[in-house]
Amino acid sequence: MKIVHIVPGSGDTFYCQNCMRDNSLVKELRKRGHEVAIVPMYLPVNIDEPEKNYFGDTPVFYGAINTYLKQVMPLYRKAPVWLERLMDSKFLLNMAAHKAGSTRAAGLEQMTISMLNGEHGNQSTELQHLVDWLQNHEKPDVVHLSNALLLGLAGKIKRDLDIPVFCSLQDENQWIDPMEPQARQQVWDLMAEKSRDVAAFTAVSNYYAAQMQHTMRIPADKLHTIYIGVNMDGFMSHSLPFNPPVIGFLSRLCESQGLEILIEAFLLLKKAVDLKNVKLHLMGGYTADNEPFLKQQQQKLYDAGYTDDLTIFSGFDHDHRREFLQQLTVLSVPVPKGEAFGTFLIEAFAAGVPVVQPNLGAFPEIVASTGGGIIYNENTPSGLAEALAKLLRDPVHAQSLGDLAARNVATHFSIAKMAQEMEQLYCKFVTCAKD
Repeated sequence: MKIVHIVPGSGDTFYCQNCMRDNSLVKELRKRGHEVAIVPMYLPVNIDEPEKNYFGDTPVFYGAINTYLKQVMPLYRKAPVWLERLMDSKFLLNMAAHKAGSTRAAGLEQMTISMLNGEHGNQSTELQHLVDWLQNHEKPDVVHLSNALLLGLAGKIKRDLDIPVFCSLQDENQWIDPMEPQARQQVWDLMAEKSRDVAAFTAVSNYYAAQMQHTMRIPADKLHTIYIGVNMDGFMSHSLPFNPPVIGFLSRLCESQGLEILIEAFLLLKKAVDLKNVKLHLMGGYTADNEPFLKQQQQKLYDAGYTDDLTIFSGFDHDHRREFLQQLTVLSVPVPKGEAFGTFLIEAFAAGVPVVQPNLGAFPEIVASTGGGIIYNENTPSGLAEALAKLLRDPVHAQSLGDLAARNVATHFSIAKMAQEMEQLYCKFVTCAKD
């Protein structure tokens, strides 16, 4: 089967769960004998585990600079091809990725709406470039969109190539919720309208499937839950450190991922005599938008005299994450509104690290699947501190949770299982060769 996955890039600036999901799936589908291309949009894709000829000669489509200029400068919509290619150069796109606002929804409401309008939006020439490339270069049997914010592509791809289009669902609300109310509702309505062009949706958890079925009015028979799988190579259970204990955070270092809640909880824990030696390790990267927030959090620890108890790790690729997790006693990413999944949980489980997560989003569902952690109800610094303290004061229980997670994680969250289930879904719509 010839498959094209269309994915937005993050520019390799932060821990991008969708990027890792798409990269790992593409690699595993290739192992299963399929011809799979990954097509980046907006910015270069973060390749978590690079391999030779991963992209081949695939260009970045809807380059962030061109897409923005065509939204705000009507005359630029007729820009010559040479100028568009210049703006899509890897050098300029990597520069754009590190600028403030490159991955922020606020202020980009109208561009999001335009993108969802597809061939009737301000970036229609970008869509034609993509479709022409698919027709002339790839000729796929299946196209898979990384998230529902790309649904403006689906109708033209479906009609012009006469193939089924699939779409993953994961945390679209995190982009849409910060928008002003009128635009927010317009975006959801457009996504519901464009969902008719999709053969099937794959949600990353039962929680998020139910939420998106309601919000986007997706028929039940078009919606399938396929858990994210991760590459567990090199991950292994270990004896958790308690002298000193180490709390870890593995996600984008920003307010929306709950880092401030964890920092405040850490300050509370340091006040306890028996936990005064606890350490905090952070990994996940950030953009220019996040720098003021991160400096503010570091200042809190400096003012309290705990600067030496904080370590921020710069790298966050597969090998760096594996080494990072081997140093942790417990991991917590207390996202204020929860998430559709939480890939960091699965990687922690694979390393035998127990987790402490709020009773929000899909966290209870994912933690329950392995039994490898604690769910607490009040997502406040004091609520998190109390839950962390219980685990840090009970090494035997913490170790048992970590070992249980490591034993059970492959049952539900292996990349091989994810790829097999995705393959079976594709084969309901296209003819597949039998083994």
